[in-house]
Amino acid sequence: MYLKKFSKTFSVGLIMIMFSNCHSSKNITEKNDFKTPYQFSSSIANKVAKDTVPWKHQLSAANYANKGDYRNALIEWDLAMGTRERNYNSIQIDSIKDLYATLNAKKYIIEEAKKTNVIIINEAHHNSFHRVFTKSLLKELHDLGYRNLGLEALGNGGYLDKEINIRKYPILESGYYTKDPQFGNLIREALAIGYELFPYENTGEGNGKEREIAQAQNIQKYMSTKPNEKFLIHCGFEHVLEGKHKSWEKAMASRLTEYTGIDPLTINQVIYSERSDVKFNHPFRKAFDIDESSVIINKTTGEALPYKRREAWADLIVLHPLTSYINNRPHWVFQGANKNVSINLNDISIEFPVMLLAYKKGEPIDLAVPIDVTEVTNRNLTGHLGLKKGTYEIIVTNGTESLKLEKRVH
Repeated sequence: MYLKKFSKTFSVGLIMIMFSNCHSSKNITEKNDFKTPYQFSSSIANKVAKDTVPWKHQLSAANYANKGDYRNALIEWDLAMGTRERNYNSIQIDSIKDLYATLNAKKYIIEEAKKTNVIIINEAHHNSFHRVFTKSLLKELHDLGYRNLGLEALGNGGYLDKEINIRKYPILESGYYTKDPQFGNLIREALAIGYELFPYENTGEGNGKEREIAQAQNIQKYMSTKPNEKFLIHCGFEHVLEGKHKSWEKAMASRLTEYTGIDPLTINQVIYSERSDVKFNHPFRKAFDIDESSVIINKTTGEALPYKRREAWADLIVLHPLTSYINNRPHWVFQGANKNVSINLNDISIEFPVMLLAYKKGEPIDLAVPIDVTEVTNRNLTGHLGLKKGTYEIIVTNGTESLKLEKRVH
């Protein structure tokens, strides 16, 4: 448990809340003994500087993603994986454009979803937008009869969140990657629509082949309790691959076909993910100028371009548009029903930097995953949160002192 129940509150001043499309208003803040479960950027950087484990940048990438810092998550991941600039020449690019066209990924996936009962889509664990895209599919898939959402990131076994389908929102202990507000919002959306969530991670010993088998068996066991129903599975990285895997013999997706006889629709949105600098993006990704999430279609056959690696594959590749930044936040944080809620911190009397955490009113701030999180380095900057219409409790904290206010977004 990261937080303690606050013992007393008192007024300490005023804070100005301003919306990008609304008039400003003042709200009384109250002191709170909230302790943030998220790490400040300085703490993450200090840990990386001192850490000696080979995967330290992978860990820091996930920590940045969890606190809503997409830009630094990409940077740390590139430090972990390495980067180099590669480019196709103009002749190669023209050849690609002659062969392939792009189509709206969401529309294409919804049509293909009618042909199977199982969809498997992957994510990179440092990339919050992959969770945003999966969330965008939920309503239309539910309309097609998909009622069950399997999440690799949910704790299982001794870490199982037994109440998540009843509670209707994630808590900090629901999983590790689910602490990311964008993952938390994927979960909230699914539960609000009517999905039943289920975990399937391996709870025993072993990684590699043993883990792939256990994951697939856990999914098959759950599916057997719901014959004739449809299933969406959100996994990490290469677990989405069908066919023969170079290291595991078969990945989870291929094992699931082996155990159920169902040929799933497999979607890889990781392979051409954007990097921390556009020059490091895959040269095939650079050949396409897109402003929406897209699949690649062979102009001659009309078929979607699959991802292939030796004897393994995924049915579809999804290319996402490059992220732009608004007020130092990814533009997609403010898309859809979300408003850009700006918070002027000039009158806050605590030391900076501070973290802003927005909680849905009614969800306990000492337990729930916040709706959005951002860090503000000094009081002359304005904090920006992506929030839907509704009432929120907003925490302003520097890790030692915390203030809480209630705000309604119209």
